[in-house]
Amino acid sequence: MPSGARPASLGRTTAGTVPAGTTHAAHGGPPTDAPSTRPGRLPAGVPQPRPTDRFAELLVAVLSGQRPVHAMLRHSAGQAYDELIRLAERGPLRTRGARPVVRDIGWFVPREGAIEAFARIGAGDRLRAMAFRLERGRDLRWRCTAVELGGPR
Repeated sequence: MPSGARPASLGRTTAGTVPAGTTHAAHGGPPTDAPSTRPGRLPAGVPQPRPTDRFAELLVAVLSGQRPVHAMLRHSAGQAYDELIRLAERGPLRTRGARPVVRDIGWFVPREGAIEAFARIGAGDRLRAMAFRLERGRDLRWRCTAVELGGPR
């Protein structure tokens, strides 16, 4: 081996890259050695959170009072923001003790650029259902366009 060269197993990494042949244990995704070209984004090859996961967490935070409703202002479109205001006033996910958490998420893609999702929200021994619709705008950002919350079970 020439001086200064490294064995392949000790490959040099730089910010935004993962050595070829390794697995990102936290995500179990495929390895990559291509750096991300978008500043402020996760490196290429690191799985991005699904929009359904991000929105479910944000909606739970708003409906449980952990975040203000206006946190959804730039993440919603149409009547969804008005519906969130009405829901949040009642504090449907506010609890004493256990914080509400997203237990399960499912989704259906009715057409390109739209996702209809549901989530099971748990807080202690209570379980609630939440449904929401996401649509991708011309700017390629997902926005919540509808939200509904089911009663306690």
